[in-house]
Amino acid sequence: MNLIPYSRVRHPLDLFGGLSQLHRELDRFFDFGPRGFPAASGLELLEGTWSPPVDVFDEKEAVRVKAELPGLKQKEIEVSVQGNTLLIKGERARDFDEKRENYHRVERVYGQFHRAISLPAPVDAEAVKASYKDGLLEVLLPKKPEAKARRIEVNNN
Repeated sequence: MNLIPYSRVRHPLDLFGGLSQLHRELDRFFDFGPRGFPAASGLELLEGTWSPPVDVFDEKEAVRVKAELPGLKQKEIEVSVQGNTLLIKGERARDFDEKRENYHRVERVYGQFHRAISLPAPVDAEAVKASYKDGLLEVLLPKKPEAKARRIEVNNN
């Protein structure tokens, strides 16, 4: 009689054996919160430079950029254009005091931020408009006339 050695039955898509289980265990051990920031009570872990998420849209007449900046005031945001680059920078200040014993979890990030976004087309820096409402910064950068697509008629010779 031949004996078949016992082995754990693996899912057909589990190509790397126990690596997915190891990944889950490491995530649980380090308890990473949203966007990969450590979910810790130590406030020093969550201060420093951070980077807000942005969307860049290349429209017919302009380039539109939207950036998520929740919790900031309008005066804390600086927008500028240098050549073919949009610069967005500022700082999110802590809205609580230094006492740490009452905090169970701190996941929001504080400190300075800086984004340099390469624009897909030359823009008219003098005509740029920016608005900020409900934590969303929207920047409208009109394209220069030479950057706009134009239709060229083909003649018959």
